[in-house]
Amino acid sequence: MRSLLSRAPLVRALGIGAPVAGLVAALTLGSAVAFGGPSEAPAAAGAGAPAAGIAGLQQRLRDRPHDAAGWAALGLAYVEEARVTGDTAYYPKADAVLRRSLREEPGNAGALEGLGALAAARHDFHGALRHAGRALEANPLGQRAAAVRVDALVELGRLDQALGAARAADAARPGIPVFTRLAYVRELRGETREARRVLGLARASATDRGDLAYLATQLGELAWNDGDLGRAGREYAEALRQSPGHVPALDGRARVRAAEGDIEGALADRAEIVRRLPLPQYLTDYGELLESRGREDEAERQYAVATAWTRIAEANGVAADLETALFESDHGDPEVALRAARAEYDRRCPDRRARRCGVHAADALAWALHAAGRDEEALRYARQATATGYRRALFHFHRGVIEKALGKDADARRDLAESLRRNPRFSPLHAPRAKAALDDLGGAP
Repeated sequence: MRSLLSRAPLVRALGIGAPVAGLVAALTLGSAVAFGGPSEAPAAAGAGAPAAGIAGLQQRLRDRPHDAAGWAALGLAYVEEARVTGDTAYYPKADAVLRRSLREEPGNAGALEGLGALAAARHDFHGALRHAGRALEANPLGQRAAAVRVDALVELGRLDQALGAARAADAARPGIPVFTRLAYVRELRGETREARRVLGLARASATDRGDLAYLATQLGELAWNDGDLGRAGREYAEALRQSPGHVPALDGRARVRAAEGDIEGALADRAEIVRRLPLPQYLTDYGELLESRGREDEAERQYAVATAWTRIAEANGVAADLETALFESDHGDPEVALRAARAEYDRRCPDRRARRCGVHAADALAWALHAAGRDEEALRYARQATATGYRRALFHFHRGVIEKALGKDADARRDLAESLRRNPRFSPLHAPRAKAALDDLGGAP
């Protein structure tokens, strides 16, 4: 597969003036590693390992117990199985067999790639970066390790470094995992036109139905974040045509249906999603839709499952503070939310001076501080979350509410209006609150 930067129209779109022969290459997209996050595992698109594959690897290793490559493959299969099922009990198993692989063959690239993917799945992004770097030293052409490296840099808020890592990955081994990450980096920088162009070019070169479903879903997400419900719905429908039951596309379709007033259709999709993949974000989204319809008891049941999942995930080595912070800020204990948000932010940003720790961690900390009544401090992080140009209506809603609480009415009107301009139906609970808050301030500026 050719590098995206070998295509002159894209080179011009990215503002790169050098001849193609002199370029290092293109970039990468989005963090695939946060549970239920906005960028779910493009590296794994089309590369999954079903349970039958795990059984085959287990049998192979019973026959060949010193097969380092086999232990590494089993570890990666466990990580993938956890991704597609939401069962975090696979993570300790993955850790054990990947370390067995390293005992059989110290420094082998497959095991290091697996440890990087495992660390990222557990939200240990510094560990993911370290393991990915070692894997790339062992195998500079390792596409999975390169993808994990970009993912980790994105989650740590190092977007310029992520861009450079993506260029190196595209130069070494271009492909769908690299192309999709390019689009996400561009989206986080507010460059949605380039993100859409990259995803379109990636789709033109894709053949695997799983890849095509993933790419259509990401194009749907770009349209959703811009409030283009028609385009978003068409892309989610295309994803489901390519891969019926594709959970991220079902999630997108549920949002579009709710926004268009098809509440029963949205509820049916939400019920199917949590049956297939009961992750906290999906459970919370289902609960909020139920709550918006006055079905509080049913919503509470979804919230209880989300809380239980988080406890189980933490027992299996997942740093689930981001999920905890967001959930507790809206539906639980503000002090629990604040402790979790600070832990997540500080984990991603050990250098207290840099304060570039990823937009999602910054937003979660801002919202938790607001929930705890600490709006002066919250505003700093809300500004950080919106500083890159990432078009997320929820971030502007959070910032606008914080500004309103501080009496910064002009700023609050601007950000609340921006959240609704981006997508007037971005959330069944929060969009009406944004409109009410804006109306209370006299309407859009």
